[in-house]
Amino acid sequence: GKIDADDDSAVAAALREAQEEVGLAPDFVTPIGYLDPYLSGTGFRILPVVATIRSGFTLTPDPSEVDLVFDVPLDFLMDPKNHARHIRELRGAWRTYHAMPYGDHYIWGVTAGILKNLYERMV
Repeated sequence: GKIDADDDSAVAAALREAQEEVGLAPDFVTPIGYLDPYLSGTGFRILPVVATIRSGFTLTPDPSEVDLVFDVPLDFLMDPKNHARHIRELRGAWRTYHAMPYGDHYIWGVTAGILKNLYERMV
């Protein structure tokens, strides 16, 4: 999501977006910092907010915003053996992107790129 005029900060925008998209109530979330800004292949500048989430929450995905919610163990995401770079043609141009295939799920693009940045900051 983007920072709206009513948002005081990137953290406020992230909390609002998490509640709008998956129903995650802000009182379960403790922001702890930021990752490096990420520039998407489509030109969007993203400032990822890192937070811990207290257990006991219930997710209610908004079907107009979210196709699928699934869990991935942090140790899987932080294992460089699970990080890949793929290339494919998108809209007439060849693009290289991050990917982290997980079981039947294919984490790629912006999501995988941000997770790769999280890994780089944690090692």
